[in-house]
Amino acid sequence: MSGRRGTLALRITVVCLAVAGVAVIVAGLVAARLVRTTGDTVLQQSLEAQADVVASQLDPTGIGNRLGVGKMADVVRGQGIAVVVRRPGGQDFGEAVPVRAAVRAGLASGQDRSARVSVDEQQYLVEVRSVGAAGFALVQPTRSGEGTQRALVRNIALALGIGLLVAAVAGFVSGRLLGRPLRRAAAVAGSLRTGRRDVRVPVEGPAEVAEVADSLNALADALAHSEARQREFLLSVSHELRTPLTAVTGFAEAIADGVAEGPDARRAGQTIHREAQRLERLVSDLLELARLGADEFRLDLATLDLTALVRDCAEVWRLRCGREDVPLTVEVPDGPVPVLADARRLHQVVDGLAENALRVTPAGAPMVFALTAGPQARLSVRDGGPGLAPEDYEVAFQRGVLNARYRDRRPVGSGIGLALVHGLVTRMGGTLAAGPAPEGGAAFTITLPAAW
Repeated sequence: MSGRRGTLALRITVVCLAVAGVAVIVAGLVAARLVRTTGDTVLQQSLEAQADVVASQLDPTGIGNRLGVGKMADVVRGQGIAVVVRRPGGQDFGEAVPVRAAVRAGLASGQDRSARVSVDEQQYLVEVRSVGAAGFALVQPTRSGEGTQRALVRNIALALGIGLLVAAVAGFVSGRLLGRPLRRAAAVAGSLRTGRRDVRVPVEGPAEVAEVADSLNALADALAHSEARQREFLLSVSHELRTPLTAVTGFAEAIADGVAEGPDARRAGQTIHREAQRLERLVSDLLELARLGADEFRLDLATLDLTALVRDCAEVWRLRCGREDVPLTVEVPDGPVPVLADARRLHQVVDGLAENALRVTPAGAPMVFALTAGPQARLSVRDGGPGLAPEDYEVAFQRGVLNARYRDRRPVGSGIGLALVHGLVTRMGGTLAAGPAPEGGAAFTITLPAAW
């Protein structure tokens, strides 16, 4: 495919040849016309001056002069100029073709004039002068004949050949110089395709080529960063999968080997069931997160009362918080707060944030659902846990980042829960922000446009 397209150097060379050819031809045609017009103008002026000189030497009868008519005629004939004399009686004397040219130029009119006439497809310059009752005409053929045209064609052809040669060399050299950084960029792109991320393109050459190099280098950096995040995410997910799988495998082996019997077997079964549910939630979160980026992910948007939804969620979480000795406080307006959202997905978001908060909130510390109304509805889930480092709030919704940073210091989830709820809120047209909470822990605030 690349061979049929042709190289950049070849294309630039062809373009230079075409431009040079057109430029030389146009310039040659314009120059030929200009040279021909200028030559005829100069010739006409010279002929006019000579006619004035001859007229000044003739006597009033028009048939004699101070130097002799024959001598003056011989002088102009030596320059390729024919003399046609009109006697007072109306007779024209001279060679046949010049006489015809003089007659066409108005020799019989008795007036001085300059003319350009054609006789037998030959152009002639004619200067007519009247002297008394007589007159004369100087007739000279123009120099734009066949020989002159051939000379012009030869000159244009020579200039065209030289121009094409120079254009070919310049185009080839320019193409090679421009193509060199592009070839390097193609080589780096090939290395990126094979998995290397340490290669970069030198930023050099014209602005457009340098821009390509910058873009390719930025792509390499983005790929390296993205793959690093993917590796961290896979490590965190692997860690989360390994813990329940280890428990499931260990207790299953205990039951199979007969080590766990009676009440022990029952407790082992309960543990296996609990860890299996944990695995199911993790897999479900992974699937939901994958669907968020797909076109087929659909939302059932409708106007709903956010106050009622928060109270429903609080009823469920008040029981769970009570089992962990964590008091749950609900702060909602007295009236309804209508928003446009997917009720099931928004319920899933609140549950995800509440589960994340309860996991890190110690016994006795509070958890709060706070809803405020206005042009935008804001729902905050706050906790009295240890909170996050200031720099961690900005990366709280990146997959696996908090899991990797805190899994050795506190209870953590799968590393995808916050990323999932952030994606859901964004798809519903809202925003989700993280920051410190007045209770001492972290606050996650959902902002949705109110549907008043």
